[in-house]
Amino acid sequence: MLSRKLVSAISGGGAAFLTNSGTAALELATLIIGIGPGDEVIVPSFTFSSVANAIVLRGATPVFVDVEPQTLNLDPACFEAAITSRTRAVIAVHYAGVLCDMDRILGIARHHGIAVIEDAAHAIGAHDATGRPAGSFGDFAAFSFHFTKNITCGEGGALIVNDAAALPKAEIAFEKGTNRTAFFKGAVDKYSWVDAGASFILSELNAAMLAGQLEDLSRINEGRLSLWAKYHAAFSAMAERFIAPSVGIDSGHNAHMFQLILPTEAVQEDFIVFMRGRGITTPFHYVPLHSSIAGRKFGRANGSMAVTDAMWSRLVRLPLYPSLGDDVHRVIEAVTEWTQQT
Repeated sequence: MLSRKLVSAISGGGAAFLTNSGTAALELATLIIGIGPGDEVIVPSFTFSSVANAIVLRGATPVFVDVEPQTLNLDPACFEAAITSRTRAVIAVHYAGVLCDMDRILGIARHHGIAVIEDAAHAIGAHDATGRPAGSFGDFAAFSFHFTKNITCGEGGALIVNDAAALPKAEIAFEKGTNRTAFFKGAVDKYSWVDAGASFILSELNAAMLAGQLEDLSRINEGRLSLWAKYHAAFSAMAERFIAPSVGIDSGHNAHMFQLILPTEAVQEDFIVFMRGRGITTPFHYVPLHSSIAGRKFGRANGSMAVTDAMWSRLVRLPLYPSLGDDVHRVIEAVTEWTQQT
């Protein structure tokens, strides 16, 4: 299947499994690893509920840790401090398409024998400073092709399996717990149910739509980067009013998002109302998992959440999509107008 080959190539060559969502890709990863009751998986608190659900559905405990203030990515020091004898895996979320410090995270994980899952839902086509792509670092990597992402097929995802030893189990779990893949390879004369699995597969119609998007990935991301650069040029010097992303245009990110951190929650609310009055939607992002109803019920926080608590209620996202075009200047003008009136 073309989409599968393209996703594999874009993410560094690992085995690709097209799934019906990014959420399903994360759930497939935890199933392959064998996460279960009594296990713990470390995740950043500042991320979407799918990350925690993939753990909770296996009967395990998500352990929430803080993020770095510059990138809002998983803080490696907080990850290391949260490790216990029950820790089986860590999920490193590449927030806004900016890669986590994977060298540090991998070093810590390998030292403790912990599996690494990259949540690259935001990061298709992104890479680190050396050019190594998102999805090539962890034992597993999950991508999302939801309609809010850079590349979309309406709803879809992919799991990349870089751990060769895990590939047979991945094939079984993906094929509803059967050894159907081995049957088609001629390794067995009939296939049957051999382990736990589920229906994760992306439909052929969605996969066909995805192929066209993936073939156009460079142009799509370049268009987004051009818009991102205009925002960055306009707002990075306004440090007295808000915090703009600290990464540069050449950092390897894919311009999934451009966010501003405002001084207070009250200012955030004022900004959102002001921009809405100009016909521009500027939503905030996640409510932290550690302070959510389900987070308190199913998981636990480890250590201070000072950065997460300080950032989430002050963050807004500016419009960013390829067809925004010259309207980017209207957004810049509205933000500038807001700064002059407050």
